Amino acid sequence: MSANIKSIVEDFALTWLTEHGFELVDVEYVKEGSNWFLRIYVDKDGGIDIDDCGRISEFVSAKLDELDPISDAYFLEVSSPGAERPLKKPQDFVKAEGKTVFITTYEPIQKLKEFEGLLTKVTDEHLTVRVGKKEYEIPRDKVAGARLAIVF
Repeated sequence: MSANIKSIVEDFALTWLTEHGFELVDVEYVKEGSNWFLRIYVDKDGGIDIDDCGRISEFVSAKLDELDPISDAYFLEVSSPGAERPLKKPQDFVKAEGKTVFITTYEPIQKLKEFEGLLTKVTDEHLTVRVGKKEYEIPRDKVAGARLAIVF
């Protein structure tokens, strides 16, 4: 059910967001404790502000009222993906090239399942990450999760 709601929201939100200069980063519909949350993560060049979140929330709320795909009570949250934004779509990885990333894999690659380092190369098949002085070529189909990483 949650995958269906995610898909419905992505379908109607993507066009509107793109037309208004926003990027749909992710949609989550999750239960935490006894509460359901519909979270929409959005970004744009220069970042989003509270007014942007308000406009997007109003649009999404009105569209959800019209379509009525959710039978449970839920909280709608619209926000930026933050500094450690997830990398999911192919273009996310291309934009992250040259930045520090944190990648986890489904199975070990050269005995490691976690890689934090500079994303030096992105192809359709592999991601190359430099950790210290060593480079790792990670097959895309082995990536369990990826996000930008903050370096302190």
